[in-house]
Amino acid sequence: MTQTRTAARAARTLASELARHNGPKTGLVVGAHGRSAVLTAAIEGMLPGDTLTVVPAEASGVGALRDHVAAQSRWVTERVRVADSLAEADPAHVVIVAEPLEGSAEEARASIEGLTKYLVEGGVLAVATGLTGSAAAELGRQAALFGVGSDLVVRNNPPLRVHRLRFTTAETALASHLAPAYRPSSVPMSRAMHIDSNGVAAAGIALGLAALTRVARPKSRLWLVPALAAAPVAAFFRDPQRDVPEDLSAVVAASDGKVLSVERMRDDRFGPDEFLRVAVFLSVFDVHVNRAPVAGRVVDYFVTDGGFAAAMRPEAEHNVAAYTVLDTARGTVVVAQRTGLVARRIVQRAPVGALLAKGERFGLIRFGSRTDVYLPAEAAEPLVAPGDRVLGGASVIARWL
Repeated sequence: MTQTRTAARAARTLASELARHNGPKTGLVVGAHGRSAVLTAAIEGMLPGDTLTVVPAEASGVGALRDHVAAQSRWVTERVRVADSLAEADPAHVVIVAEPLEGSAEEARASIEGLTKYLVEGGVLAVATGLTGSAAAELGRQAALFGVGSDLVVRNNPPLRVHRLRFTTAETALASHLAPAYRPSSVPMSRAMHIDSNGVAAAGIALGLAALTRVARPKSRLWLVPALAAAPVAAFFRDPQRDVPEDLSAVVAASDGKVLSVERMRDDRFGPDEFLRVAVFLSVFDVHVNRAPVAGRVVDYFVTDGGFAAAMRPEAEHNVAAYTVLDTARGTVVVAQRTGLVARRIVQRAPVGALLAKGERFGLIRFGSRTDVYLPAEAAEPLVAPGDRVLGGASVIARWL
């Protein structure tokens, strides 16, 4: 373990898997102390019916940690237990390592292997590490094999990368009990509006170009071009908060935009059954963050090669596209992110094995394109028609029968 400070934003990210699970659930925080922001975030993420076990960073800290918990409200003391050592803890749905891992790759690997036996089937291990070093490289390797989500927390000193690892398969039904995941890289501009990290980076590049131009040509006003472009570029990556319908039978739009087509079709890549496909075109003025139309588990992800025809034209059927395949309680559901004439970059952040809540952000397409949602045709009825406008995560495009 390391003494690197885990600030509130990183702590909330570490505890996010615990907070989004509507329970009842069990949590285990390893290496905590009374002033730990991670312990505070874990307690805040608890719901009635949840229990939390806390293991101190050092054996000598047991007494102080128990005194800290005892000083909390009765609601907390009834649900939080302080164990003398990790050996006394029971397996939990979510295991959180309170301090970032450092040291050698072998030490990081040993720490992870020692914690896996404290996970229930389908449980998640949340652990943070720095951006460089042997431990960071080992955590990156573990994330490539077992990762179900990673977040870069820049607003920590030093910056940290938080990995969520799942070593055994989670039940698909669990997805319907989850709230959309917290994303620290989505920068809040107001209570209702965020900017995706891609927008922050793009705006930063524009401002950097403006500064370089001002230095290189101080008598020219050419620097105003990238400077003035920074705001609209960032606005393109806006990420508004959306109220996701609670109706379990509702299927929501995967993106903002205009419905192009609603049709029944077959696609051998997804099985022999017929699908109901709802295609939505996104103009450059639409929100381009993509959301899960239903709750489910990601079981496959692949990209097909193709062209870059205008997304509203029939030829876009053969454009470059990324397919996220979900296993759901109603069967296979697929979301296709298609490129367009201007859009050439697809971002997909949900690795195979990840559980997505309905309406949860999982990616975006840059600069106009199209999203297609494939639903089992015999299990769903469409509620939209060509020409309708929809909002990702909020508009109901179909209903389960």
